Amino acid sequence: MRTVFVTDQKQEWFEIPDVGVVSALGYLAEPDGGGDSSVRVVNLCRTGRYQGRGYYVSLLAEARGQRPLPDVKTVEDLKSDTYVRALSTRIEPLVRDTLHHDESDRFELQSYLGKDPARRHEALAEMLFASVRAPLLRAVFARNAGQWQLEAVQAIGIADIPSQDRAFLVEALKAFAAEAPSSASPRRSGSDKPRIAILHDPDEPHKPSNEEALQRLVRAAPLVGLEAELIRPDALDRLQDFDALFNRASPEVNGVIYEFVRRAQSLGMPVVDDPESILKCLNKVYMHELMNRHRIATPKTLIVHRGNIEQIVPTLGLPCVLKLPDSGFGLDVVKIESEDGLQQQAERFFKVSELFVAQEWLPTGFDWRVGVYDGRPLYVAKYFMAPGHWKIINAEEGMTEGKTQAMAIGEAPGHVIDMAVRAANLIGRGLYGVDLKQAGDRVYLIEVNCNPNLDAGNEDQVLGEALYREILGVFARRIGERRGGSAETGKP
Repeated sequence: MRTVFVTDQKQEWFEIPDVGVVSALGYLAEPDGGGDSSVRVVNLCRTGRYQGRGYYVSLLAEARGQRPLPDVKTVEDLKSDTYVRALSTRIEPLVRDTLHHDESDRFELQSYLGKDPARRHEALAEMLFASVRAPLLRAVFARNAGQWQLEAVQAIGIADIPSQDRAFLVEALKAFAAEAPSSASPRRSGSDKPRIAILHDPDEPHKPSNEEALQRLVRAAPLVGLEAELIRPDALDRLQDFDALFNRASPEVNGVIYEFVRRAQSLGMPVVDDPESILKCLNKVYMHELMNRHRIATPKTLIVHRGNIEQIVPTLGLPCVLKLPDSGFGLDVVKIESEDGLQQQAERFFKVSELFVAQEWLPTGFDWRVGVYDGRPLYVAKYFMAPGHWKIINAEEGMTEGKTQAMAIGEAPGHVIDMAVRAANLIGRGLYGVDLKQAGDRVYLIEVNCNPNLDAGNEDQVLGEALYREILGVFARRIGERRGGSAETGKP
């Protein structure tokens, strides 16, 4: 497997013969996603800024089928106080036995691919790298009541490397490039009582499930051998009391809902939405790279950075559509009809993200929505445009929505269903809402959504109560598999 090092910008001192070294801008701007999936991408950029260059290097490496170090989940985990506390507990025995530093009550350790440039705490640097899997780490320890504890850990970039450590880092990177990639460590098991937590937020304005749908989930649980309880975002400390988590609150990277699903996964329990699906589905740049790599038809699209704004109109024409990578409910998805409007919106978007998406304008009366769950189609519906508007949801006039018309899977065009399942399965085995547009006989993928709407009276128009039993039945099976047996399930 070939290794490529990606840096924020060219460093005159940083040269590694026979190994690819590219800038972040060069990597992000590679046409057709670079094309080579047999690559391990070592991201030496600063990754602390959400949707900054370093963040996108890891995100697009995953979309291109490459192996980024760190991956995006690690980038986000490092922002979690809960994650740092868990890491501190894990490394505490080694810290107690090996960290001896009498000069002060604070100590800073650098780990360059598991190597300590000071050569004093090799085992601890190696354990940090094995646990966190970020190439360049800075860990801060504080002494309290005579005991050292991990206080903070962050991924740093090559620009943060002091001059006296540069030669050491180059040698560490050379050695790493010559190593075979290691496999991930297994996850531990959790509890054995078949209880599922259904997370919802009654205070959020755009709920993915209405109250009746939530109650139908609760009523369906005993039919598949589970107990279900509705929990709110203030119940994070109760999560370990359950065997599975079904998220019915809108996820946001760095928010409390993401912390729920991240912790559920760390406990080894079945979880929908899983953290990886959230990170992938919430970013439209990732989505385009992934679908383009697998030759799934999408509207004509340009990933925009500051160096190619002038290509938008010649490539896509006017009107066109601009999208922030993590826009939801049609928010920050804008129709552009003039070059002045284009410049104005582009500058607004660049204040938030290093990249955004520009797409050709494809007017249709409705969008297809296919619910895909556990690798299979679950439901299909037509989402009609909001009255007098070009989007399904008119956020400019009080979140006015178009009507939803569900139908049986067999009634929908086969190529619509096939494309939806193919696209969703590239993300994972969770519950996804796949949006497609149809123009004549051609079908185009718009996006794959995690946390899709499940509203009583809309998506369940055809299946009714069976829709909720199907969803919870998969949880029951996964809990049974995790426990090494089978949860007792009823008929869906």
